[in-house]
Amino acid sequence: MTTFTRRGFLKGTGATLGTLAISSIIPLPAAAEMKPRGMGILTASRMGPLYAVVKDGKLVSTEGALPKTVPNSLQLTGPDQVHTKARVKYPMVRKSYLANPESPAKARGDDEFVRVSWDDALQLIHNQHLRIRKAYGDESIFAGAYGWRSSGVLHKGRELLRRYMSLAGGYTSHLGDYSTGAAQVIMPHVMGSIEVYEQQTTHPVVLEHSEVVVLWGLNPMNTLRIAWTSNDNSGIEFFHKLKNSGKQLICIDPMRSETIEFFGDKAEWIAPHPYTDTAMMLGVAHSLVSRNKHDKGFLDKYTVGYDKFEEYLLGNSDGVEKTPAWAEAICGVPAEQMETLADTLSGNRTMLMSGWAMQRQQHGEQRHWMLVTLSAMLGQIGLPGGGFGLSYHYSNGGNPTRDAGVLPAIGANIGKSGQASGDWLDAKGAVNALPVARIIEAIENPGKKYMHNGKELTFPNLKMAWWAGGANFTHHQDTNRLIKAWQKLELSVVSEIYWTAAAKYADIVLPTSTSFERNDMTMTGDYSNQHLVPMKKVIDPQFEARSDFDVFGDMSELLMPGKGRDAFREGKDEMAWLKYFYEEAAKGGKRARIRMPKFGQFWDKNELIEMKPNKKNEQFVRHGAFREDPIINPLGTPSGKIEIYSKTIEGFGLKDCPPHPTWLVPDEWAGNAKDDELTFITSHAADRLHSQFNYAKIRENYAVANREPITINTEDAKARGISDGDLVRAYNGRGEILVGAKVTDGIKKGTVCVHEGAWPDFDKATGICKNGGPNVLTRDIPTSRLANGCAANSSLVRIEKYSGPALELTAFDPPQSA
Repeated sequence: MTTFTRRGFLKGTGATLGTLAISSIIPLPAAAEMKPRGMGILTASRMGPLYAVVKDGKLVSTEGALPKTVPNSLQLTGPDQVHTKARVKYPMVRKSYLANPESPAKARGDDEFVRVSWDDALQLIHNQHLRIRKAYGDESIFAGAYGWRSSGVLHKGRELLRRYMSLAGGYTSHLGDYSTGAAQVIMPHVMGSIEVYEQQTTHPVVLEHSEVVVLWGLNPMNTLRIAWTSNDNSGIEFFHKLKNSGKQLICIDPMRSETIEFFGDKAEWIAPHPYTDTAMMLGVAHSLVSRNKHDKGFLDKYTVGYDKFEEYLLGNSDGVEKTPAWAEAICGVPAEQMETLADTLSGNRTMLMSGWAMQRQQHGEQRHWMLVTLSAMLGQIGLPGGGFGLSYHYSNGGNPTRDAGVLPAIGANIGKSGQASGDWLDAKGAVNALPVARIIEAIENPGKKYMHNGKELTFPNLKMAWWAGGANFTHHQDTNRLIKAWQKLELSVVSEIYWTAAAKYADIVLPTSTSFERNDMTMTGDYSNQHLVPMKKVIDPQFEARSDFDVFGDMSELLMPGKGRDAFREGKDEMAWLKYFYEEAAKGGKRARIRMPKFGQFWDKNELIEMKPNKKNEQFVRHGAFREDPIINPLGTPSGKIEIYSKTIEGFGLKDCPPHPTWLVPDEWAGNAKDDELTFITSHAADRLHSQFNYAKIRENYAVANREPITINTEDAKARGISDGDLVRAYNGRGEILVGAKVTDGIKKGTVCVHEGAWPDFDKATGICKNGGPNVLTRDIPTSRLANGCAANSSLVRIEKYSGPALELTAFDPPQSA
């Protein structure tokens, strides 16, 4: 293997990022106090490989270990992740729950916590868990634990929780996710695959062949700071090159996002009303048809059902012609601009890049279905640099896939991750599953029947929920409804690093270690597999924090004394698992002719391994094989083609999801807003990962008046007497939040935006959320009964300058007794 200095690597990759074959970036020792070349110990996080520096037993700094053109503030947050007042230090139990677990005197959220020993906490959970399971059955136990986990292939809280629950007799799991709940159900009906988590036409192909790139509702300069595994840093570098490529860039978004600001005068900004993307696309589609600029040959050869959709488009089926003028009245974009857009898209090799926020809305399924239909009408799907892509803003989709030794990971099902043996192979796994965004509806309505993707399902009678690695009180909609429903559970357990709202509304809270406090490994690049990175323990666990791997091993031992721990671990401790994963990766590497050192050598040297580029993969075109021969390479749809009209969905008979893309009027939107109501949207923040780091010093980069900011159009603010920096009360029938005004022309008039992820922090006297948690205001409704996805962006609010009493922010304070 070749070893490069960091300076040499930076110099060598300035113009050709990612072209090296197999390399190591600075060999780093295991001892955290030693800092060769001043860098520190190599580890990794969602933000990418990191150098961590420890002094006197304290983590003092982290910085990115890969070269980058655009700074990533999230890479600097390591010290705050470990050392913060918000940490859960000890096992804690609600006082009234400890006194009487089956009938606590106080409600969750209204009680104080008391410290207990680890043994007592785990025994209490064990006793109540088995009581509930015996009384209500296996499906009464929810082990969804949905949320962003830490990087690493071993210490994955959700999977470790489920392994334990499998030994206990099974559990209720979840279907889908909050991010793409609508798209991942509708896309298989349309394209035969979920599209949202699949490799895109590669960055080199786009840079070479695309003439027009449309960014429709995505903000990659924010979202590409992180990845599901670990960031390979390629995505933002791609958009940096795209900015300077001379290509025509068009950004369609109700708000002038950080990405649009980054592009500056290199991009055109079009701002429709929120929730109206389908109508705008229909207006563009009508312009194509009315001027005979749609590709009839492509539609005939590669799609089914276009004729029925065109009847709708031209108004022959419902009496309403979807002209640009019709669309203008809905979306607020001038008809002439839509006609110009139609000319631009059809006259050039065009890549339509779409975000996911547009499908996190009521009737969200229609947005991406219509985007695919528009792309099909342009006839460029499967051409180099043409078509559409739904993951360019996520985990660096488009970075070419490497020839690599890829790490496997711990699985939720025991016996699937390694060489298992013994009677634990009878572990049950999930016995039921519900759409993840419908959990509150399920708790409220046990036994209720509902439709999901054409099937009739039944909500389980949930009585216990264990969250490990997530923050449901932050990411779920209509927080006050959630709090009320949560009281129906008989046991809520949270394994947490910090005193989040989810922890404060739990019965039992277990302190979890950070990724800096345990050993693990990860790959960078969800699509590229660009690097294999060791994640050596940088610092000892703080206070009484323990890893989920150890905790669920102990819980399994309570289930099966004398053999449970070994069953849970399948006979391997932490280092044995990591060695096993690495050796499996090395086998794959050998097949790909990637030379990887023995595990002991790899672990001792603490080196990052970069995998080998694949020239064929660098030229990958999504759906290229389908376009070349749709008979030999059919899509996974019933017809093998793009289904603009789906007979399958027609057979479901759903009023809220017709069999072709359709404009369906939302219940709450600009078109039915009263004079003082504004459309409410949420978006990703630049300086945190969802709710992660809300407590950190980085909050100073964006907080306004020490609150979460709300972006308000200049005219809307003036009409309400609100100035930049004022405290603002935003409210509707679901609740109220306190936020700081950010007044700008960079948001569509009639619209306000609050970044998602702020920790709920309620004032007991007034009920207002003092930290500006936006889900206090959002609606908890399904996208439709096809997908039952999250529909967070579907709300109206009112705002006013706040004139109430001063309210102290307590979101990041531990309970008084903790």
